[in-house]
Amino acid sequence: MINTVCFFEIPADDMDSLSEFYGQMFNWKFESIPGGFRYSHIDMGQELPKGGLTARQDAEHIPVNYVLVESIDASLEKAQQLGAKAVVSKKPVPGAGWFAVLHDPQGNRLGLWEKDEAAS
Repeated sequence: MINTVCFFEIPADDMDSLSEFYGQMFNWKFESIPGGFRYSHIDMGQELPKGGLTARQDAEHIPVNYVLVESIDASLEKAQQLGAKAVVSKKPVPGAGWFAVLHDPQGNRLGLWEKDEAAS
């Protein structure tokens, strides 16, 4: 299940521009929920995982989400082209895979995970 996590909620200062970033990065779709509170469900094309984009509540409202990707290298390059900044460069988890952490264009932490049993 490439480009998915089990559940996440991403706080945003500007929900429109941040949904555009994630839409371009992973081809996710956003559906606004009616009501007085700005919240969008994120559709990744399957029932699970579930996700949401919400208005940031305070400075401490910062998640870390790990997204399964085919290639850490290609994903880091694409993310940086879309305005993200690497926080933790590609690192191995021996026998399991690779990870990296970046800040999206609005400062949220986003983890990337690539499965690779040969990682060392």
